[in-house]
Amino acid sequence: MQGHTHHDHDHDHGHHHHHHDVVEPGTPVPPGYRRVLWIALFVNAAMFLLEIGAGFTSGSVSLLADAIDFFGDAANYAISLAVLTMHFTWRSRAAIVKAGCMLLFGVVVLGRAVWAAWEGRAPEPVTMGTIGALALAANLGVAWLLYAFREGDANMRSVWLCTRNDAIGNVAVLLAALGVFGTGTRWPDLAVAAVMALLATTAGASVLRQARAELHD
Repeated sequence: MQGHTHHDHDHDHGHHHHHHDVVEPGTPVPPGYRRVLWIALFVNAAMFLLEIGAGFTSGSVSLLADAIDFFGDAANYAISLAVLTMHFTWRSRAAIVKAGCMLLFGVVVLGRAVWAAWEGRAPEPVTMGTIGALALAANLGVAWLLYAFREGDANMRSVWLCTRNDAIGNVAVLLAALGVFGTGTRWPDLAVAAVMALLATTAGASVLRQARAELHD
């Protein structure tokens, strides 16, 4: 009966749940999942802003590239939260917006890497290393929170895979910081940034294609 009382409870606050009638049937939300998604959304949004700031203050382009991942994830968690109450066509539309933003970020970061190759000095490796380590800790923390829900739908599985890939990106930033520290040049930072930005743009492009195909169907 628990599900039934929960349903009645929702209708007490009918004005908050004006999308409630389009919920896809047969998809119960596991208890605690919504809260975990909110935490994940907040952590990723905060890290995105932090890495953008640190990327510009330290002169590190790979930190900017790493921020793309946090942006993408924050958008994913926001979409996941919206999908809990909204219709799936909105999911496809949201995916298009997200993919477009990631493409744009990737191109901007690549542009910045090219500019830094001509103009730039070596970035500040201590800031790079510190923020990189914090980013890794944030991703591992979110992965640990979401691991409990890994048996869920494809959306949850994609979240798990994204977090794992982000951790690989965070480690790449740490390696870039070590490379900059060791060589005193900007090249390790730019190499890592270029690879990460290229991955982001190709991923963005493929998501864009897929989401547009879904909308046409």
